[in-house]
Order: sequence, then structure tokens, then C-alpha cells
Amino acid sequence: MSSSGLTKIFTRASDVVADVRDGSTVMIGGFGESGVPTALIDALLTQGASQLTVIANNTGSGDDGLAALIRASRVRRVVCSYPRSRGSVWFERRFNEGTIELEVMAQGTLSEAIRAGGAGIPAFYTPTGVGTALAPDKEVRVFDGREHLLEHALVADVALIKARAADPWGNLVYHTTARNYGPIMAMAATTTIAEVDEVVERGQLNPEHVVTPGILVDRIFCPDAARASV
Repeated sequence: MSSSGLTKIFTRASDVVADVRDGSTVMIGGFGESGVPTALIDALLTQGASQLTVIANNTGSGDDGLAALIRASRVRRVVCSYPRSRGSVWFERRFNEGTIELEVMAQGTLSEAIRAGGAGIPAFYTPTGVGTALAPDKEVRVFDGREHLLEHALVADVALIKARAADPWGNLVYHTTARNYGPIMAMAATTTIAEVDEVVERGQLNPEHVVTPGILVDRIFCPDAARASV
């Protein structure tokens, strides 16, 4: 980490995830291939934490990102919107082996559960999922003549997110749709770690463009800066 006490920038990937413990709940940003904090996931893979519960939009594809953690049998449980997509071979293999658990949530419900967790709202009702395979064992109430399911908020020990740029205080701006889950996950985790493409000086970010304020971000890691310092 930088010697300045006013910066949240880490220069080594191994340091930024060093205290993630076995059994932690980890939120991982990204939608498809957009906004995935690949360098942070790779650092977590090298770090060795296991028996993780991962909250993400999907289970990854190919051999990279979340798929690499699943391939290495480091994930015990996944909470996601769609577990099967093109190339999600490692989740399917581990699930068929019975070595990984799955909780599926509708995409909007997943987003709202994370947002609610960050806002301190323990649960909420939604009509989404009524009468489907997602409904059994969930409390049902009727509002305005329509059935709603009770869904519980989601929180995490750690959030790994991706942003376009950060300043040393941790203020973040995003690139278009790479914004996806990052802002709400930053609110819902005890520790938020952001991978960024660029670190700028204090005052260079337009306050009107900052989406995630630095108070919600604990650590910043820029892979390009780390490589340049070697």
C-alpha cells in the first residue's frame, strides 16, 4: 500500500485480498464479460481462501474469473441470477458432482436484494416468482389483490467490483454498462475492493460523474499501475 495515510491504493494484488477468510461471503460484480474484476478474482485464487459463498449475476464462463474459482473447488455456494450460460462448464460440472450449492434468484430480485442489504432493509416483498419453482417455502402476502413473495436482503463480507477510474480517496466512476452491480455491491459489503483501469489525482474526477463515493470503498487496485511499478 502507498505510504500516504490518505490513500486507499494498493500496489500488490496479494495484499489487497490478503485477509479474505475461508467461508467468507463474496460479492463479485460483472454482467456477462462486462465489469468483471478479473485481476481481483485471480488474486483471490492465488490467495487460497476456500468454502466461499459467492453472490454474482452468473457463474462465469470458460476458465477465467469466477469460473476459475469454481474450477479450483474454492466455492461452496453460489447465489446468482442465471447459473448456466455459454461456456459455464465448470459450474455445471461441480453442481453435478454435488460439490457446490446453488440459490437462483430472478435478476431484478437479486439486484433489489443487494440494494436492500446496502440500505439496511432486511427483507422486502415482490410479485416476481409467484407460482414458479422459486416460490416454495417462501412467505406469501397479498397486496392490492396480488400475491407477493418475501425475499431477504443480501450482504457480504467482501465485494470485488470493477470501475473505470478512482482517486486516492476511493471515489469511483464507471464505463457505461460496466457499472452493472458495482454500486449496489459496494453498499452491501463490509469491505469493498475496487479494481480500476486508472488512478487519477485528487480533484480530477468530476463530482457529478462519481457514482460510488469513497466512503463506501476500502481498497483500490490498478493492475496497469502495479505492472508499471515492477
